[in-house]
Amino acid sequence: MRARRTRRTEIAAVCLAAAATVGLSACGTETAKTPDKDRVAAAKPKEPFAGMSGGEIAEKAMKTTADAKSLRISGKVTDEESGGLMSMDMALDTGGTCAGTMGMGDQGSMELIIPGSTTAYLKYDEKFLRAQSKGEPAADVQAAVDMLANRWTKTRTTSADAKEIAAFCDLDTLLADFKGGSVARRGGTTTVEGTPAIKLTESSGKEKYTVYVATKGAPHLLRIDTATGGGKPETLTFSDYDKPVKATPPTGDVVDLDKLD
Repeated sequence: MRARRTRRTEIAAVCLAAAATVGLSACGTETAKTPDKDRVAAAKPKEPFAGMSGGEIAEKAMKTTADAKSLRISGKVTDEESGGLMSMDMALDTGGTCAGTMGMGDQGSMELIIPGSTTAYLKYDEKFLRAQSKGEPAADVQAAVDMLANRWTKTRTTSADAKEIAAFCDLDTLLADFKGGSVARRGGTTTVEGTPAIKLTESSGKEKYTVYVATKGAPHLLRIDTATGGGKPETLTFSDYDKPVKATPPTGDVVDLDKLD
């Protein structure tokens, strides 16, 4: 037998990129007001991104992030279908290599490793298998749990079980929409996991975004916090820029899904 397709989780994962981008992609820009630059510069230490508006900083950060060869994305975002929070911790690169975990709140989680363009390794916990098999005959669900729970499986990246998740693991595809204008406002400076950063804020309807951009080194995105009226707060963290992705295939007891009927 085959593991039930994980379509809902895979599509929700792809939506993470849009969730991260939407707070930075409103039309238009705002102009920074610096009427007397010489006097301001003499009065206090030079601020990061001096003379740039919040929108200009956001655009610069998006472009720099989109140029990354690899990165790690971790955090939580709302799954539009279930309304619950989806969690993830994934490292991926422009060559399609990725490794990490994804979860659906109380509906379980999965681990995945895609070391290249041909094979995907997936491991589901029992809650995940039962949630994805809801509505199936109890005997079939239990058989899937007995065979696959907490056990590595492998399949072609073009198979029904892995096609969409493999597409998500392509960093070029994930960051393709990191572009456009922004009307973000400048905020104060802070640190994100030890990295100096500037805080930007932007709103879209009921959603409010707080964006953190590195002020030391390349101006990468470091974190995006999303708050929706009455909803659960969401956070996405971006790290490990241009570091090699560790995606060593599992060995030993690995079930080949492509050989199962």
